[in-house]
Amino acid sequence: MRKGPTAAVCDTHALVYYAFGGQRLGRRAAAFFDAADAREATIYVPAVVIVEFGFVLGGRRSPSATPLRDFFEDLFANPAFQPFDLTPEQVFLANEARPNNDPFDGLICAAARRLDLPLITRDADIERWGQVRVLW
Repeated sequence: MRKGPTAAVCDTHALVYYAFGGQRLGRRAAAFFDAADAREATIYVPAVVIVEFGFVLGGRRSPSATPLRDFFEDLFANPAFQPFDLTPEQVFLANEARPNNDPFDGLICAAARRLDLPLITRDADIERWGQVRVLW
């Protein structure tokens, strides 16, 4: 039986690390992605993470050499990975409180706050901010 949370929200860099094989993930983050691969945990992917993921890759192909659309279609084919649409509530939450000046971080944290789930991130600003639980 799995200890700890069974669902979490992922930050962009965590998903990029996972896509590149997971070697740069923290121990707990890697275990969480492994659990999702085994369909024993759920990872919510905020829509803004998809946008930022595309920016990080510069509109090029994903780490698996497939187009961005195909990467996410493959990812979401596993029901343990769930897209989480951007909502006005997330925008309001991000406007009211965010860990830094990065609008993506604000919206990603707002998704975690809205879902009341930990955030898979190694971002020190977010961890210091303390308004979301961090899993790394």
